Amino acid sequence: MKDNQLHILAIATHPDDIELGCAGTLIKHVLMGDKVGILDLTQGELGTRGTAEMRLAEAKKSAEVMGVTVRENAGFADGFFRNDEQHQKQLITYIRHYRPNIVIANAMADRHPDHGRGGKLIADACFYSGLRKIETFHDGVIQEAWRPGRVFHMLQDRFYEPTFIVDISEVYEQKKAAIKCFESQFHNPAWDEPMTYIAGENFLKNVESRDRLMGKRIGKLYGEAFICENLPGIDHLNHLLLPEMP
Repeated sequence: MKDNQLHILAIATHPDDIELGCAGTLIKHVLMGDKVGILDLTQGELGTRGTAEMRLAEAKKSAEVMGVTVRENAGFADGFFRNDEQHQKQLITYIRHYRPNIVIANAMADRHPDHGRGGKLIADACFYSGLRKIETFHDGVIQEAWRPGRVFHMLQDRFYEPTFIVDISEVYEQKKAAIKCFESQFHNPAWDEPMTYIAGENFLKNVESRDRLMGKRIGKLYGEAFICENLPGIDHLNHLLLPEMP
């Protein structure tokens, strides 16, 4: 493994998407000793509350809470990035630089149009990153082709039947701490800012309810759900066994 290679690279449209959707899973892998990184595509500059500078500071603080190896921002235009050649090649540069085995991406469709567009862009870039005739450069050096072994899409606002669910019960308090780093975005009675969908008093309660429901489906307290377009395989049936409930 090269020094900069990551086992998991989580890529999402907005700072805080990762925290809400898959922070628990990332934290578990960090604790397992895996190298984990995050790439935010935009700075969330169109968000009603706060500023891009605040979102970057919050993202940095959250990365420290999660313990990830690296967190970068691609600087795409919030709301106006496209799934086109220019953006695909920019994203391929990151994928080839970090050479992740697993990529976690936005949902393929969601309430926020940026999420679905981002999910498709990430999936397409992961595929094209494996084509050697697509040339990209890092620090002036041509990059080798690299295709992640798996691309998993997290559940976000809308519910879709998951392919699998990860037990995050033991790290849930750490996930909540990572989410709360984004003070500008979520409910805070002391803030004199316009009310938004995610700043409502019940939004984070609903996120926790979703995670509890996903946990219930696998006999655990909390879970994070993922969709995989290419069905993952297993070596043998024992990998699907869950520990017995007490």
